[in-house]
Amino acid sequence: MTFETDVLGEGYEAETIALGADDEGEVVATLVRRQVAPGQAAGPGAVLHVHGFCDYFFQTAMAQFWVDQGYDFYAVDLRKYGRSLRPHQTPNFCRDLSEYRADLDAALERISVRDGHCRVLLTAHSTGGLIAPLWLDHRRRTEGRSPVDAVILNSPWLDLPGSVLLRTAGTQAIDQIGQRRPYAVVPRTVSGLYGESLHRELRGEWDFDLAWKPRESFPVRAGWLRAVRRGHRQVHRGIDVGAPVLVLSSMRSHTPQAWDDDVTRTDIVLDVRQIARWSHRLGPHVTVSRIEDAMHDVLASPEPVRKQAYEEIRRWLAYRLD
Repeated sequence: MTFETDVLGEGYEAETIALGADDEGEVVATLVRRQVAPGQAAGPGAVLHVHGFCDYFFQTAMAQFWVDQGYDFYAVDLRKYGRSLRPHQTPNFCRDLSEYRADLDAALERISVRDGHCRVLLTAHSTGGLIAPLWLDHRRRTEGRSPVDAVILNSPWLDLPGSVLLRTAGTQAIDQIGQRRPYAVVPRTVSGLYGESLHRELRGEWDFDLAWKPRESFPVRAGWLRAVRRGHRQVHRGIDVGAPVLVLSSMRSHTPQAWDDDVTRTDIVLDVRQIARWSHRLGPHVTVSRIEDAMHDVLASPEPVRKQAYEEIRRWLAYRLD
């Protein structure tokens, strides 16, 4: 199928990619594209972005940053997320993170083969920062090389926040329940503060569809959490994405019960100490940059903070790729 005008409007195109069916029926992914302006000098390549959990691509400021650097920008809405979510599907659900290989393979094939980009950078956020490295490690092992030239991860989810008991005995329980009853909802408390900190009609700067990214998130299901914890174990044993990696995160984590000033200058979703600890299991060439006053989505932080993060990306790319 060809590209059509995307929901983001002028300059953005979307392509629906058919991926067959699973136990819930038809499955698709969606590839969103923003190209450099006609007449602009030939750029250095392309960027592929992978979103997080309860997320989809809406970050036009990020796309603009890459286009301004001369890169054609692509983002994939994975199966059952955002543009790819269908009425018969359980939002954001999978039984194994390897299911997303088909989505990412199809996106990469269109970028590198059909559209002719020889250099591809991969960026990913949160859960995408777990899914994408596992996919790259698999591609490297099966093909002998990584399909991308550099990887930039924005607060990758590399471990389960919480107590040691939750990460051990709790994980064992989830593994059993997730196998027997994959669609069972895992009880949890969600404050909604993170969504509140982002959406412009609440306390944030950003415009996104609350049907695709609800303020209080989607339910977490046992089969999905089982898949995530198995992915975490793979990372903890050590993988190799086959390319240099830049990891961005906040300096601090915070667990607020009500709104306070730290909501917009800390990571209130993940434990940044875990991010720092496990990032170096992604490969031999990993740089960790912790940004003062950054949010969980570092590139959605207040403007002075995200400008610093973008400058970190520029400097790192100049060092790693030039």
